[in-house]
Amino acid sequence: MTSKDLKAFTCEEVAKHNKPDDLWIIVDSKVYNVTRFKDLHPGGASVFAEEDIAGQDATEAFYGLHRHEVLLRQQYARLQIGFIEGEGSATYSRGLGKLSEVPYAEPTWLSAGYYSPYFKESHRRLQAAMREFVDEVITPDALLHEEDGKRPSAHVIKAMAELNIHAMRIGPGKHLKGLTLMGGVVSPEEFDYFHELVCIQEISRCGQRGYGDGLQSGAVIGLPPIMNFGSPELKSKIIPEVLSGKKFICLAISEAFSGSDVAGLQTHATKSSDGKYWTINGTKKWITNGTFADYFTVGCKTDTGFTVILVERSEGVETKPIKTSYSSSAGTAYVTFDNVKVPMENTLGPEGGGIFVILSNFNHERWVMCASSARGQRLIVEECLKWINQRKAFGKPLSSLAVIRSKIAAMISRTESVQNWLETLTMQMCNMTYKEQAQKLAGPIGLLKMYATRCAQETATDAVQIFGGRGITKTGMGQYIEHYHRTIPFDAVLGGAEDVLGDLGVRQAIRQMPKNARL
Repeated sequence: MTSKDLKAFTCEEVAKHNKPDDLWIIVDSKVYNVTRFKDLHPGGASVFAEEDIAGQDATEAFYGLHRHEVLLRQQYARLQIGFIEGEGSATYSRGLGKLSEVPYAEPTWLSAGYYSPYFKESHRRLQAAMREFVDEVITPDALLHEEDGKRPSAHVIKAMAELNIHAMRIGPGKHLKGLTLMGGVVSPEEFDYFHELVCIQEISRCGQRGYGDGLQSGAVIGLPPIMNFGSPELKSKIIPEVLSGKKFICLAISEAFSGSDVAGLQTHATKSSDGKYWTINGTKKWITNGTFADYFTVGCKTDTGFTVILVERSEGVETKPIKTSYSSSAGTAYVTFDNVKVPMENTLGPEGGGIFVILSNFNHERWVMCASSARGQRLIVEECLKWINQRKAFGKPLSSLAVIRSKIAAMISRTESVQNWLETLTMQMCNMTYKEQAQKLAGPIGLLKMYATRCAQETATDAVQIFGGRGITKTGMGQYIEHYHRTIPFDAVLGGAEDVLGDLGVRQAIRQMPKNARL
């Protein structure tokens, strides 16, 4: 029914319709005719036969079993025939593009009445525009393809390109010059790492981990080596293709033989006798976006050491999908290079100098993962706060139980600490050159990533305990909790394992210790 066809009823009138062949219920002051629907109900028709359901206000029972968005779906919204006279909806629902009013659901700088020394008006404009775009364009596609495993839709990639979101996700730099960013809400000249942080965290809100990685994350980590170390000819060709969404790129470093140990890689490149091209042989594993990538930023062993080379998909390059615990929409691949010939001009940085190319690139990659992790944890905090506010157990709300409040307190504390450390390091990035970042921030960012991912895993475990069986069920009330708990180990492994990054941070600190430091 359209809104003009909806009628006003009293509770007494609704109560008369309590028979199997004439069955109405009230949910959130809205009146639904479920006579025909009852036999289609996933939980069976008997659910509606209860005395406190048939012809009654079933709001509490409904929200104990269903998410609010169920009522917004067309097949269920059409069951509404009216509303209770003199009453309005009492259920809070965040509108598309709007900020959440749930405590701690937003970073402090977006919370009403709070302030931040880091975020300016341009950051707020960008956030508002990104929130609307993500809610309306990205999230529906994410929910669809996280489930069916297909890569992000072409229309989403195109829409992001038109607003230059792909370019903004690479961070500030010359590549933004002359572009209109997000319809003009921020200029290329003022765009900084906090603007990029906004983009990362807003996209992360879709809550679909595999899809999120499939959404050009390969460009985020695979394109910077070209931008910073590629020849002018490579830059002029590759950068526009990737940022326009016409071509895709991935970073191919990890191997079955060597994950976090970059120095132990076995893929090798041999220089031709005339010095004009490389011949590459080897394999790469767990390569995000690899199944649909057109370009591969590849780490290789050469006679002079470790070298990074850009490889275009061509004869001798083969990719196979790898099934992991998150969606195939990420395009995770096993990549084989079989006598692949690559022009010497595709060498990124100095021959044998690939360690610096990759290590400097790791900083940005890991920072991006920290930003995404911080926002992901916040999503879980919001889900848990909503749940304990509506769920009743042992005859009282979950929020009345001290053990539950203790878990929530720990989750909030972890989330806020990760976000604040992240913002502190982001300010350092805004005031350091790319070279200074590579020299000074590898350790701190490594420590932050270790801390963020460990916090995330603790939060995931606590959330499952709070949601119970729903927290391990792929659909329904706990769908975001189940997904988060199942996919959170990715953050602890991708970009460098926790223990490796923690050790990196401590080793860097030890190197900086004053030689005469004593207790």
